[in-house]
Amino acid sequence: MSAYVIARLRKASLHPDIAEYIERIPGTFEPYGGRFLVHVTPHEVLEGTWDEDVVMIGFPGIEEARAWWDSPAYQEIAPLRSRHIDGDIILIKGVPEGYDATKTAAALRGALEG
Repeated sequence: MSAYVIARLRKASLHPDIAEYIERIPGTFEPYGGRFLVHVTPHEVLEGTWDEDVVMIGFPGIEEARAWWDSPAYQEIAPLRSRHIDGDIILIKGVPEGYDATKTAAALRGALEG
């Protein structure tokens, strides 16, 4: 089951460390099957407010995503970003192939009734 690292990053002033981080990060996640799905692309707010930038990296599974995050290669470059950009970063599992939300709704209805 796929997994995703999602970052909501606050706007920051440009700094050479950020350019270096962006240059180096793809090499850190590629060995784990990771790839950018979203990388600070323009977004449209449909509800609420969202002034931050979004980065989303997809991995084949949660183990690969955790291994990337904990890897010496990533940990070496992480401060290049974290010293200059505040944000929130989460790791989340995707839904399995064939996921059916109506089954989740049925389980919720059962819990409400019982």
